[in-house]
Amino acid sequence: MEEISEEEPSVPLGLRSLKTGIICNLKHAASGSANVPDDEAEFDNPATVGAICKSLSKYGVESEIIEADSFICDNIRKSGIEIAFNIAEGKGGRDREAQVPALLGIAGIPYTGSDAAALSIALDKALCKRLVASYGVRTAGYRVISPGMETSLAGIHYPVIVKPNAEGSGKGISECCVAESEEELSGILKGEFSIYGEDALVEEYLPGREFTVGLLGNGENVRVFPPMEIIYKGNTQRNYKVYSYKVKCGYAEYVDYKCPAELSDDALKEMTIASKTVFNALGCHDISRMDFRMDAMGHPCFLEINPLPGLAPGYSDFPMIAAACGIDYDSLIYEIYKTAVMRLGL
Repeated sequence: MEEISEEEPSVPLGLRSLKTGIICNLKHAASGSANVPDDEAEFDNPATVGAICKSLSKYGVESEIIEADSFICDNIRKSGIEIAFNIAEGKGGRDREAQVPALLGIAGIPYTGSDAAALSIALDKALCKRLVASYGVRTAGYRVISPGMETSLAGIHYPVIVKPNAEGSGKGISECCVAESEEELSGILKGEFSIYGEDALVEEYLPGREFTVGLLGNGENVRVFPPMEIIYKGNTQRNYKVYSYKVKCGYAEYVDYKCPAELSDDALKEMTIASKTVFNALGCHDISRMDFRMDAMGHPCFLEINPLPGLAPGYSDFPMIAAACGIDYDSLIYEIYKTAVMRLGL
């Protein structure tokens, strides 16, 4: 990627003239509700949205913040924006990340990032795994269990990890999410269902190394960044290493990050090809981040993809990956924006 000077940013005149809205869901509670402490885990801090505004302004792109709340339709109409920088997670249900793109589509307003279809498929972990497996991408064995279903896992080997099927940002991955028996699984599922009330993904626990991969661009020209390894400082749950919500919040205590990860040529090639395959199979646009974990044989297995990766400076994985590749935060935000503008022909 071409380096951009912070002192003299190179900005096409067309980008300067586009009235831009940053559409987001903001955190309003310090730690979520009493019953669901990670209720707002996916939402952005005002500081993150402010950082995005500041980064765009350095390249001559003036923007305004539009919150994805119950007034979003009126606020979008009144704003007169010509393009949206979409980081909104939406509210309620497995289609929530598609809500804002769908509204923008109806309003005829172009936006950064993936469309409603890609976001819906990506958020439904089991549906996404089923799709990518059809493209030959490795993924761990899994079952989807709904409230009231039996917990029998024919063909699935213990230990297993339990997570909500349609959540992100570590939401619902508790401090007791790995089961070694049907009895333990039943207890974990009972707790998950009582809090989140949605289908659970029960997936074979993979004992190997863990990685996250960033992608920027479109189609066959999408750039796949070198994988970043998540290195655990010790076990986080009994004999297991789990990137739970608690670990993500307190990452400095529990993990180290290494980018680029030290990988064999074969493992790097497989992960890179798998990343691009998944990105294009879902029809993603502009930016995504996806997670892999190795099985006992050292083969990278796809876990999930996030087409709306966090962009918190100094905290989120994607900016860390970009920084390791020599791309500062301001340049990253502008590249996401410019990539979308060029794709959209604006």
